[in-house]
Amino acid sequence: MTNNISLNRRIDLLSNLGEYLERNDVNWMDAQDRAVNANPWFTAAHISLAIENIADQFLKKEKLEEWVAKYTLPNTVKKVGIVMAGNIPLVGFHDFLCGFVSGHQLLIKQSSKDEVLLKYLLLKLGEWEPEVLEQVQIADRLNDCDAYIATGSNNTARYFEQYFGKYPHIIRKNRTSVAVLDGAETDEALALLADDVYLYYGLGCRNVTQVCVPRGYDFERLLRVFNKHNNYADLNKYKNNYDYHLAIYLLNRVPYMSNESVLMVENDLPFSAVSVLHYKYYDDKSALLKELKGRDDIQAIIGAGEGFVPFGDSQKPALSEYADGVDTMAFLCGL
Repeated sequence: MTNNISLNRRIDLLSNLGEYLERNDVNWMDAQDRAVNANPWFTAAHISLAIENIADQFLKKEKLEEWVAKYTLPNTVKKVGIVMAGNIPLVGFHDFLCGFVSGHQLLIKQSSKDEVLLKYLLLKLGEWEPEVLEQVQIADRLNDCDAYIATGSNNTARYFEQYFGKYPHIIRKNRTSVAVLDGAETDEALALLADDVYLYYGLGCRNVTQVCVPRGYDFERLLRVFNKHNNYADLNKYKNNYDYHLAIYLLNRVPYMSNESVLMVENDLPFSAVSVLHYKYYDDKSALLKELKGRDDIQAIIGAGEGFVPFGDSQKPALSEYADGVDTMAFLCGL
């Protein structure tokens, strides 16, 4: 099996797609509206944000060329099945990008929560280069593939292991992100952290669901700055989560803090529910970082200084920032 689209052509197509994403083409805007109607968790603002980040971080020609130059692309084309998640708009785009650039034939099973956007973009690529639709296909079943990439929950991961375990595979489980604060953050930094917490309603693996703070930390200032996203309480599904967890905390007399759009409770677990932000105290920052970096369920650690993802950048991963820390491109090139 061979790929009839040259690497240079694939990069040019992706670069053109990046430029297209940034235009207000009427058909593309219609597709975004349909995506909002199909999933009550998707909003026009969040879709626009996802598109902006993809266009800026993934689809600039110079970034693509620099990234691809680090790999030796395979000579043999394999059939790769990709199971995509649907928690945030176009969350599976990076897996498609890696598969497309590596030259493999792709069979993609989309989440029912995010079926509109990528399908539209594939058809647009197909208009420019019909061979794309030979290389990349949307499918309900991923039969007879040589390798698999599957993203889901800890529960679905067990099924993925059962079905795909005998093939080369990447299987991703639940992950989340945390922030480490020291109390010296400016209001501007905390406002950026608010984006890391609230964007996509906290549904992404790069959303901050726990903040680690020194004892005596001033939560009042943090919650005041977080008021910038109080409009999130206007979404019924988000507000239902907020009301439900507030009732649980009141019934069980769990101490909490709130600014009317997020509930903060002390909890050592990094994972928190929608509308809830966990916090925990630390006494030794170095020991805390060692603990966090040793966990396999932490996607990103947000904070100030070297070694941290900067405040406000959690949802702006670069091409080489792979989910779960597993180099998807190296996996595909090694098939």
